[in-house]
Amino acid sequence: MGQENQSNWLIKENPYLYNMRKEFVDILIIGAGPSGSVAASIAHRSGLKVKIVEKNLFPRFVIGESLLPKCMADLKEAGFMDILEAQNYQKKFGARFIRNDQNCLFDFSEQYTDGWSWTWQVPRADFDQVLAKEVEKMGVSVSYESTLTDISFEGSTSVSTIQEKDGASYQIEAKFVIDSSGWGRVLPRLLDLDKPISSPPRKAIFAHFTDNLRPKGDAGNQITFVIHKQDLWTWIIPFSNGLTSVGFVGNIAHFENFEGSPDERIKQMIDDVPQMKERFTGQEIKLDAMEISAYAASAKQLYGPGFAITGNSSEFIDPVFSSGVTFATHSGLLAAKLAIKTLNGEDVNWEDDFKNHILQGVETFRTYVDSWYDGTLQDIFFYTSETAKDNPTNATMKKQICSVLAGYVWDETNPFVKKHKKAVSSLARVIKMF
Repeated sequence: MGQENQSNWLIKENPYLYNMRKEFVDILIIGAGPSGSVAASIAHRSGLKVKIVEKNLFPRFVIGESLLPKCMADLKEAGFMDILEAQNYQKKFGARFIRNDQNCLFDFSEQYTDGWSWTWQVPRADFDQVLAKEVEKMGVSVSYESTLTDISFEGSTSVSTIQEKDGASYQIEAKFVIDSSGWGRVLPRLLDLDKPISSPPRKAIFAHFTDNLRPKGDAGNQITFVIHKQDLWTWIIPFSNGLTSVGFVGNIAHFENFEGSPDERIKQMIDDVPQMKERFTGQEIKLDAMEISAYAASAKQLYGPGFAITGNSSEFIDPVFSSGVTFATHSGLLAAKLAIKTLNGEDVNWEDDFKNHILQGVETFRTYVDSWYDGTLQDIFFYTSETAKDNPTNATMKKQICSVLAGYVWDETNPFVKKHKKAVSSLARVIKMF
């Protein structure tokens, strides 16, 4: 073995015997998904030196293919709208819910809160790669197949150890770290910030199908939620490329009734739902079925000296109302803005302006998720939809609920946001009287 090769081998096998290569950045971002890409763009545009480390090689698939109108403002502010509009993703103007013979539509153009009235339905592998590539074009360094294995803080300055695909390691010294690692939840794991979840564990199985029997017009392009049982529902998310994402979510016990491979089980489950059987039976699976269980996550802290935790790294409740990407982009944008102020020596109230703000939105959605699974929100959806035409009060409430479904969970002029628990429970009690 030559001297140079022997030296490289020793460094690779025993990196701490030598001074590892070290990079210096203002902000280190963990994860190149929507939260990390938005945060990186905002920070880079302020003139700071930014680097992203991403464990995977893009494109890679993650759950969360239906966006909400609220995230559009974040994507626009981060400079992504032109490149995203060029992708011709399927536009999403609302959401349809089906339960037995009941059918209701929430049209985002008829919401209570001023804001975007449409968004997109996106194949996430493609969507995330588009954002990450655009960030690289802006001048941000993105290192793929790079895993943050260790981090230490001295005050607010951190030193992270990064392991590359070939096993070699180097260090990054950063003035601030934003954890946008999503399901990887890097800082919650390394800093012991995982928080127990009180909600019942649930499971999801999903795949991409050909959709040759897709209904024509708007009905075929809308995201649709089919309520099969009170705590078992399915999503149908059509894409502009002709494929459709189909997924089942609910109590883990429901999934035990089906056997075989994930592909075989999801086909059996489709055959068990009358509203889906005719459309998808016999269709070809183009993205193999995947499963996730006990997916809810939470963290003890969302920030600390020199770091902030965003998106799924901090909180994930449930896929039912497609809130994941919205929380990702909004928390990523906010973390970057506050980190910029912090590094500029400005006073920042991270408790109120970040943690309490994000958790207020999380808790609003949590109320809707909990009441969805106990059945009360489903009753509210169909009741307000059926009575809105003839009852102005119910029409107003439907608009207010629609704004929540559009992601506007920080609009405290909306009573279904400001007093979400009371508003939902009070309306549910009234409905039971009829």
